[in-house]
Amino acid sequence: MKSWKKLGCLGVLVMIAAVCCAGPAVLAAAVVKNRGGKAVGGSVSAAAAGIPERMMAAYLTGAAQIGAHVPACKGMRWQVLAGIARVESDHASGRLVGVSGDIQPLIIGLRLDGSGAGGNTTAIRDTDQGRWDNDTEYERAVGPFQFLPETFRAYGKDGNGDGVISPHNADDAAASAAIYLCGKGRNLGDREQLRKAIHTYNLSWAYVDDVISGIDRYDTLGRTPSLPSGNIGAVVQAALAQQGLPYSWGGGGPSGPTTGICCSPGGQDGRTVTGFDCSGLTQFAYAKAGINLPRTAAMQAGVGRRIPASAGYNALRPGDLIFYGYSPTADSTIHHVGIYLGDGKMINAPRPGKPVRIDPVTAMPDYAGGARLL
Repeated sequence: MKSWKKLGCLGVLVMIAAVCCAGPAVLAAAVVKNRGGKAVGGSVSAAAAGIPERMMAAYLTGAAQIGAHVPACKGMRWQVLAGIARVESDHASGRLVGVSGDIQPLIIGLRLDGSGAGGNTTAIRDTDQGRWDNDTEYERAVGPFQFLPETFRAYGKDGNGDGVISPHNADDAAASAAIYLCGKGRNLGDREQLRKAIHTYNLSWAYVDDVISGIDRYDTLGRTPSLPSGNIGAVVQAALAQQGLPYSWGGGGPSGPTTGICCSPGGQDGRTVTGFDCSGLTQFAYAKAGINLPRTAAMQAGVGRRIPASAGYNALRPGDLIFYGYSPTADSTIHHVGIYLGDGKMINAPRPGKPVRIDPVTAMPDYAGGARLL
């Protein structure tokens, strides 16, 4: 920032030590209120917002994860993050944002050496040994949200669950910006608290006005559905809203996240973690459409119309269950399940230590087809 001053996917495979679970065109609903308190917005396509799809996905994910980091925060939504990034980097304009969220070439701001360039008259000495800004003498703002390295070290989070925290990754930067703006638990649905939060990001009221103008535009966009309608949309939205929640071995179910059981082949004691395993997540999402799925991934393969692995990924449609198993033709060997989003992506609870997240369908090697319930 330019701040210059109970049993889930275990199933029958526990006996052979199987674990449950080892960009994006679908955008979640984002309902907010305008100044008069009327609900506006709803599902909106990246194209309608004028935002690259991969950056929109980062904003959605960053906003969805805030509950795991700042539970008391209210009103965080993708529009707030998009408003900041629009001013800071024009949504990483001119850069390539990869599937993982990594941005190339890097976005690095002016040298903050007190020379007056860019309005900076106070020198800020290097704090990261040039790790993120390639400058070992003075600081430079970095990434699509233009964090100072020192600030990012304090607030940086692993937004995409890859084990690396970087301001040059769209998911990490968006999640970190959400945490910074939320503070100890602001209500960003309150306009004055929102303005104050933005002011902490950059101590300029002109900056605040500029960001707010973008947020207002995003808030008042017409509805442009980018999710399937009806029950399929309800299933997908329910799953997407769980992004950032932890994996819990045997955890989760139709009513939501729960503690799980002991113990995964890797040693996780689900009794100490509140969250979802892969089939617990699918149970929860499909309950929103009135469908009660069996508890294990292998058993879920027997529900609905089976889509064989031989038909390939192109046979899948958004909302379909997607399976992985040791033998693509034997449902009894299925050890993982997710929900297909389209564009080669799925939402899933991958494995212990990884949160609910969007992954490419190729993230696991043993695709075993899908099932269509709606």
